[in-house]
Amino acid sequence: MSISVTTWSLEQTSAGDLSPAAGLDPAAGVRIVRAEVPSPEFSRFLYTAVGADVTWTDRLSWDYARWRAFVERPGTETWVAYDRGTPAGYIELDAQDGGVVEISYFGLIAAFRGRRIGGALLSEGAARAWDLAERWPERTATKRVWVHTCTKDGPHALDNYRRRGFKLIDTKVEDEPKTATPGPWPGAY
Repeated sequence: MSISVTTWSLEQTSAGDLSPAAGLDPAAGVRIVRAEVPSPEFSRFLYTAVGADVTWTDRLSWDYARWRAFVERPGTETWVAYDRGTPAGYIELDAQDGGVVEISYFGLIAAFRGRRIGGALLSEGAARAWDLAERWPERTATKRVWVHTCTKDGPHALDNYRRRGFKLIDTKVEDEPKTATPGPWPGAY
């Protein structure tokens, strides 16, 4: 059995393209922090916890060595939103050649959606993509930040990217096999 999936690619070509969301109220207990120690275990946890109900499956087969190699690459960063100490979601930045940074993953754990955390997290992540070379001197200054999202992602993902100043550059529609997503607890969803 297959499903039709629409994938949109979006980009910013200048730091000035970013249209930040309203800031989070510090009194609300939400903060966004960079995970400075590369951790395959933590990255896999975030991936499965956020992607469990939105059919993220492409990295489920990665073994420990592949996760480790990815998170230890210079210019790969994970920024995590915490709600009163609990991980609520994350954004993963992947520096590429030529001053390009991909937002490879972004999302919130289901229980934290609809609370205005996503706009703030995407704003912070995009801003950190634009100044990534300041933390990674071996990387070229950022000239482009891009992302793709699809109909399998959350229903507000595309609108959130557009509200943050990302411009649509490509749309593709493909049939994909329908895949079960075991999430952090196989069989839970």
